[in-house]
Amino acid sequence: MTTSARVPDRELSAAFTGSTPGPGGLRTADAEARLLEYGPNEPAPAPRRTLLHDIARPLASPIVLILLAASGVAAIAGQPVDAGIIVVMVLLSAALNFVQTYRSGRAAEALRSTVAPMASVLRDAEWCEIDRRRLVPGDVVRLTAGDLVPADARLLVSRDLHVQQSALTGESMPVEKEVAPSGTAGSGEGRADPHDPSLVFLGTSVVSGSATALVVHTGPATIFGDIATRLSTRPPETEFERGLRRFTHLILQTVVFLTLFIAFVSIALHRDPLESMLFAVALAVGLVPEFLPMITTVTLANGAVRMARRHVIVKHLPAIQNLGSIDVLCSDKTGTLTSGELRFARAVDVSGAASFRPFALGWLNAQFETGIRSPLDAAILREPAPALGTYRKLDEVPFDFERRRLTVVVDGADGPILITKGAPESVIAVCASHERSDADGGSAAAPFPLDDAARARALATVHALSGEGYRVLAVAWRRTEPTPCTREDEHDLILAGFLAFRDPPLPGVGDTVAALARDGVRILVLSGDEGIITLQVCKAVGLPGDCIVTGDEVDRMTDSALAHSAEQATAFARLTPAQKTRVISALRTRSHVIGFLGDGINDAPALHAADVGISVSTAVDVAKDAADVILMEPGLAVLHAGITEGRTAFGNTMKYLLMGTSSSFGNMFSMAVASIALPFLPMLPTQILLNNFLYDVAQVTIPTDRVDPEYLAKPHRWDMRVLRSFMLGVGPVSSLFDFLTFFVLLKVFHANAESFHTGWFMESLTTQTLVLFSIRTVRSPLRSRPSRALAATVLGVVAVGLVLPLTPLAGPLAFVPMPATFYLFIAAATMVYLVLADAVKRPLMRRFFATPAR
Repeated sequence: MTTSARVPDRELSAAFTGSTPGPGGLRTADAEARLLEYGPNEPAPAPRRTLLHDIARPLASPIVLILLAASGVAAIAGQPVDAGIIVVMVLLSAALNFVQTYRSGRAAEALRSTVAPMASVLRDAEWCEIDRRRLVPGDVVRLTAGDLVPADARLLVSRDLHVQQSALTGESMPVEKEVAPSGTAGSGEGRADPHDPSLVFLGTSVVSGSATALVVHTGPATIFGDIATRLSTRPPETEFERGLRRFTHLILQTVVFLTLFIAFVSIALHRDPLESMLFAVALAVGLVPEFLPMITTVTLANGAVRMARRHVIVKHLPAIQNLGSIDVLCSDKTGTLTSGELRFARAVDVSGAASFRPFALGWLNAQFETGIRSPLDAAILREPAPALGTYRKLDEVPFDFERRRLTVVVDGADGPILITKGAPESVIAVCASHERSDADGGSAAAPFPLDDAARARALATVHALSGEGYRVLAVAWRRTEPTPCTREDEHDLILAGFLAFRDPPLPGVGDTVAALARDGVRILVLSGDEGIITLQVCKAVGLPGDCIVTGDEVDRMTDSALAHSAEQATAFARLTPAQKTRVISALRTRSHVIGFLGDGINDAPALHAADVGISVSTAVDVAKDAADVILMEPGLAVLHAGITEGRTAFGNTMKYLLMGTSSSFGNMFSMAVASIALPFLPMLPTQILLNNFLYDVAQVTIPTDRVDPEYLAKPHRWDMRVLRSFMLGVGPVSSLFDFLTFFVLLKVFHANAESFHTGWFMESLTTQTLVLFSIRTVRSPLRSRPSRALAATVLGVVAVGLVLPLTPLAGPLAFVPMPATFYLFIAAATMVYLVLADAVKRPLMRRFFATPAR
C-alpha cells in the first residue's frame, strides 16, 4: 500500500454530511472487518470443482451407461472390436461435455482479468493505492480520466465526469455522470440501474473529468459480478442436449420392454438361463445406437471444417446442430447489425434543408479542439476536409457538462471567428440569429433573426432528426476579436444549422435478414441503446418497427407476459444484462431455440443462456469466451451459412436416428417374436452383435451424405413423435418380411438351426442396410443420390453379409453355405421390401416437414 498526503477536502466533507463512513473514509480496522464480511472484491468466486468431478459428470448420463453396458456385453460375447469402438465413442462424447464445462470457468476468469488491479482509496483520512480486491462497501475511491472503475459506487463529488459504459449497456457514446441532487440519491441497496447518472460501475472506464465516489457494492454484488456469476454456472440445457436426452429415454424404454419380454418367455419355456440372458442382452444391444456419438461427432466435425472455410469458428461442436435448430435469433444492435462506429450523415440548416455551412464550421471546430475527442468529432474528421483556406487557432473554451458545448476561435482570411458546437438546446440558447441555405447548399448573404418562430423551427428540426434515429449537434458562430476567449463570449451567435450522425447498418445486412426470415429464423433485437435509435436501426435493416419494448416495461412484466411480448416484439431497448437474459429465458419457455449474437460484456450472460451463443472476432474477450460460435467476418451472411451447415448436420444425424428406430426395431422385434415360436434361438448372440456391427459400419459415412432442400428450408428438431412414428410404421414392414423369411426358410428350404441362423442373418442385414437409401431422403431414392462414400459402405456391407457364409470365417461364426435359390429369394424380397418401405415412409416424412419445429 502506498499513501499520499492528508486531504482537507471541504467539498468532500460537505458531501458526507449525515452519511457514513465520514469525510476521512473508513478506518483500516473497519475495512478489514468488512473484507471478512463481504469477501474479496472479485466479480465472481473462482469455481471449486475438481478435475475428476468435471471428467466424471458426463459419464453419468443414461445413454452413456447404456453404451457402456453394451460394450461389456460385446466383450463377454467375444466381440472386442465392437466393445472397443463403443468405449472410444463414449470417451469422445464425454470429452466434448468436459470442454463445455471447462469453458464456463474460463469465461468467468476472463471477466476477473479485465478489471482494474489497483484503486485509489481514502483510508484513515489519507489517500492510498491498494489492491482493488481489498475494496469494501463504504470505501471512498478517487477516479480520474483513464481509470477503470474498481467497484459499483455512488458519486459524492463530480467534475465533468464522462464514463464509457458501452460494455455494460451497449451505448456507443460515453455518458455524463453527476452527483444526484440532495435527497434523491439511493441507498445503494437492491439492484442498481446502469443508466442512473449518479452511479458508476465496476468494469467501466473514465473518459474525462474526475470524481470521488462511495463504494456501495463489491464483488459478486456488482452488476459486473452478477454477469461473472452467471458465466460460472453450467449453461441451460440446449436443444441438442434436450433432444439427445429424449431419444435416450425412448431407446431405454424400448430396450427394457424387449429385454423383460425375452426374459419372461425364456422362463416360461424353461430354456437355458445363460443362453437366454445373452440373447436378451444382445437383442437390447441391437437397439442401442452405439455409433450415435461417432456419427454425430463426425457429422459435426465435418460441418465445423466447412464453416471454418467460411470464416466461422465453432468452439463447441454440438453448437452446429443447435445452430440449425434456431428459430429466433436475438441480436445486439451495435457492432452486429450496425458497424459500431458513428458516421456523419448530413448537415442541415434551421429548417432542415441541406446546407454545407454547418459541416464546414463543425469541421474547423473538431480540427482545432484539444480536449477529449468524442466519437462525433472522429466522425466529422473522417470526412474529406472542406476547401476552406488556411486557418490557425487562437483560443479555445473546452467542453464541460454544465454548458454542454465547446468553442474554438480561429483566424482566417476573413478575420477571427468564434465557432461553437454542442448539444442543440445548449447552443440555440446562446444564438440571436440564424442562417438559411441557398439553392447550392451554401448560406444566404445575411443572417435572419432567431425569433420565436425560427426557434420553434430549429427545435422541430432537431426533434425530427432525433425521431429518425440520428444523434444531433448544433453549430453556431460569430465574428470576434483576436483576444483571449472565455465562456462569457458565447453570446449573440449565428446558428448555422445541425450535424446529424448515425451508426449505419453493415453492408448487406438487410438482405441477410430477409434471407433468414425466408428460412424460418426471426430476428429479435436486444439493445442497451435508446428506443428511438433501436427503432431506426430495425427499419434500416428491414425489420418491422411497430413494436419496441423498453427495459422499464420488462421489469413490470411477469415471466408469462414477457414471453408473450417477446414473441410479438421487433426489438427491446434500454436493456440491462439481466433483462437480456430474462428475455431469452422467457422465449425458451415457449419452446423456441434461441441464438444470441453479441460482442460486449453486457452480452455475456445472454450468450451463456442461449442455445447458441454467437460472437464476433472484434468482441471483448469475455463475450468470445462465453460464445459457442465466433464470426471472423462482420455481418450476418456468414452466420446464415452456419445455420445452413447446422441443418445439414441435423439432417444427417436424423437419418441415423430414423434408421435405428425403424429398421433396427423391426429386426429386434422379429427376433423377440421368433424366440417364442421357434424351438431354438432365431440367431445366436454373437451373430446378433456381428449383424449390428456391420449394420452400423454401413452408416459410418452418413456424415458425408447430401441432404434434401426440405431439411434446409426451415429449422427442425429431434421430434420424438417422428421417431416413434417411424418405429411403429417402418419397423413392422421390416418385421413382415422377416416373418416371410422365417416361413421360406422353414417350409421351402427346410432349414435346421444353423441354416436358419445363416439365412436370416443374410436377409436381415441386406434389407435393413439397403433401406437406408430410402430413409436417407425425403424424396424418391431414385431422385436423390447418396454420396459416393455412403453408397460404397452400404453396398460393401451387403456384399460382406452375403459372402461371409462362403468364407473360412463361417465356421467360427456358426454359419453354413446357403443354396443359390436362397440368394434369388433375398433379391426379390429386398426389392419388394424397399418399395413398400418407401411407400410407408413418404407420408411420415411429409407430416414431419409440414409440422412446425417443437
